[in-house]
Amino acid sequence: MDLAMAIPILLTIVALEALLSADNAMVLAVIVRPLPLRQRPRAMFWGLIGAFFLRAVAIALAVYLIRLWWVEVLGGVYLMYLTLSHFIRLRQAGGGDAGSPPTSAVAGFWPVVLQLNLVNLAFSIDSILVVVAVTKEYLLVVGGAFIGMALIWLAASWLVRLLDRYPAMESVAFLLVGWAGLKLALEGWDGFAEQIAHHGEWTVHLSQAFFLGVTGLLFLLGSFYAIGKGHLAEARSESNRERHPK
Repeated sequence: MDLAMAIPILLTIVALEALLSADNAMVLAVIVRPLPLRQRPRAMFWGLIGAFFLRAVAIALAVYLIRLWWVEVLGGVYLMYLTLSHFIRLRQAGGGDAGSPPTSAVAGFWPVVLQLNLVNLAFSIDSILVVVAVTKEYLLVVGGAFIGMALIWLAASWLVRLLDRYPAMESVAFLLVGWAGLKLALEGWDGFAEQIAHHGEWTVHLSQAFFLGVTGLLFLLGSFYAIGKGHLAEARSESNRERHPK
C-alpha cells in the first residue's frame, strides 16, 4: 500500500482505538484497584503480557473472530455482572462509596490477573473487529491493534490513581463498565442474529455516536459528583482536625 494512503488509514485506526480505550481502561482500572498499592503494577504487568498474547492471537485469527459472537456476549454479561455486584455490595455496606472491597480483592492477586485477561480477550476481539472494518492490510491491522492496547493501559494506570483520590468515582466507573458490557453484549447478539439465526431484523444496533455520547455524559456528570463529594469529605476532615487537634 502507498505510504500516502497508509498514514490516513493508520491515523483513523488510532483515533478509533483512542475512543474505544476509554471504556476498556475504566474496566481494567476497576479490576486492579482492589489490590494493595504495591501489587497493582505487577498485576498490570501480567495483564499487559496477557494482552500482548491475546492481541497477537486475535490478529492472527482476525478473519475467524468475526464469527465469535458468543465471546462478545459472554464478555458483556460478565461486565454487567461486575457492575451489579458492586452496587449490591454498596447497598449491603450501607451506601458508602468506599465499602467492602470487590470479590477479586478477597480472592487474591492471580484471580485478579485472570479477570484482567478474560476482559482482555473480549476487548481484543472488539478492537480487532473495528480495525479489520477499516482496513484488511495486515501491517496496519497489527500497528493499529497494538497502538490501541498501549492507549488502554496508559489510560488504565491514570484511572487507578483517579479512583484512589476520589473514591466516589468507583461507582461512576462501574456504571461505565456496565454500559460498556451492554454494548459488547449487544454486538454479540447482532452477530448471532445475522450469522446464526439469519434474522437481520432481530439486531439491536447501538450506534457508536450514541454510545460515546452516553459514555461522555456519564463520565462528566459522575466526575462533577465525585470530585465535589471528595472536596466535601476533605473539608470535613480538615474541620475535624481543627476541632480536635492532637
